[in-house]
Amino acid sequence: MIGATDDRFDQTLLRQAFGCFPSGVTAFCGLVDGVPEGMAASSFTSVSLDPPLVSVCVANTSTTWPKLAKLDRLGLSVLAGHHGTVARALSAKTGDRFGEVDWLATDTGAVFVHGSTLWLECTPHQRVEAGDHEIVVLKIMSLAIHPDVTPMVFHRSGFHGLAAAG
Repeated sequence: MIGATDDRFDQTLLRQAFGCFPSGVTAFCGLVDGVPEGMAASSFTSVSLDPPLVSVCVANTSTTWPKLAKLDRLGLSVLAGHHGTVARALSAKTGDRFGEVDWLATDTGAVFVHGSTLWLECTPHQRVEAGDHEIVVLKIMSLAIHPDVTPMVFHRSGFHGLAAAG
């Protein structure tokens, strides 16, 4: 067991602590001047059924979020267990993030990753400052569910597929 009090927290210890909780992995994307932009986000959660809201937390240091924040529509894809290369590409700080990603865009500019378990087309609803991150609340405008596709999880700083329930 590792223990600490608030006067001994550092980023390494907090990352290790937060990594004990597995979370889903999403691709958070849209078209910027006709070109796909996006990022991977594991801090995704449902917020409300009425109205239909979800949230994603984005680091204040993100260079992608300021581009996406200007868009009217965003695509949020819950990545599948086989999307390890997609998650790594969308997490990269440099390079062509979409070079090896099989994606599609809607007429409204939302970008989705093929083979995902869930697609949510969203519009920005609210932004909340939260320490070194911003909580982005999104209103769901449309969705497509692929219930037979098992999702990916982020756990202990790694991407993992889930075994199908049997």
